[in-house]
Amino acid sequence: MSIEKLHLAATSSTPTVDFDPDSGVLQLAGESYPENAFDFFRPLLAWVAVYVEHGTTPVVAELALSYLNTSSIKSVMDLLDLLEAAHRAGRTVTVRWSYPEDNDRALEMIEEFKEEVTLPFFIVPFAL
Repeated sequence: MSIEKLHLAATSSTPTVDFDPDSGVLQLAGESYPENAFDFFRPLLAWVAVYVEHGTTPVVAELALSYLNTSSIKSVMDLLDLLEAAHRAGRTVTVRWSYPEDNDRALEMIEEFKEEVTLPFFIVPFAL
């Protein structure tokens, strides 16, 4: 089964999305506060579900989401749940979440996500 790349350019309220099945890298970067996060994330979650079921490469989720509204938080947790299930099924899965080192709120949010999963999860601060 061939899985196509998924690319969505950032908007004023949604992050950039770059999902590459050949490299196994899933990138989400920016802020997420669309009016309907479930509509925005639905195709992303469907893509990841197919990819983790049929793909064979290790998965690296590179997240750089600095702000999420409540419904985006739920959708990102759904994404992490899909990755966690793949990890528990034996797939190599890693999450690397970058954030500006002076953004304590982002760090707290990321740490809460990390507590919900057992897969390798790295929090990576960067200087602005």
